[in-house]
Amino acid sequence: MAIRPILTAPDPRLKTISKPVETVDDELRALMDDMLETMYDAPGIGLAAIQIGVPKRVIVMDLAGKDEEPQPRYFVNPEITWTSDEMSSYEEGCLSVPEMYEDVQRPARIKARWLDYHGNPVEVEADGMLATCLQHEMDHLEGVLFIDHLSKLKRDIILRKMTKAKKRYG
Repeated sequence: MAIRPILTAPDPRLKTISKPVETVDDELRALMDDMLETMYDAPGIGLAAIQIGVPKRVIVMDLAGKDEEPQPRYFVNPEITWTSDEMSSYEEGCLSVPEMYEDVQRPARIKARWLDYHGNPVEVEADGMLATCLQHEMDHLEGVLFIDHLSKLKRDIILRKMTKAKKRYG
């Protein structure tokens, strides 16, 4: 396993639409292991493959609390099959937009399906943090960042701060 560099906005690779995965094999599992280690090291609760420069439809996530056992989850080719009309707002952050947080409105409940670490199909109805985090990470697969859900003014302010920080810290 290896910790990989995380791309940060405004890196244009983050706007790439990720490609579906053909098969869940040892090579893909090694990628997911690297992603999980990278996410834990950051630290974060979710990571899409494109955030480490790999344009594949793969997400890792762990929503366990600080005092809980790790509960890693793996999502290969995830799809949202249904969303509720009811919306909820969560303060979101992102490893690709470090130290920036804003409230984002998303459907409160979703149904989703994907393949797990071993290539087995999974289907769930989710709400709360799982629904929010899955929608956030799936946005990455379409080249969308959480800041793209904000007003142009808020997004531009955040991107200016990111660009300034990159120039200052390399």
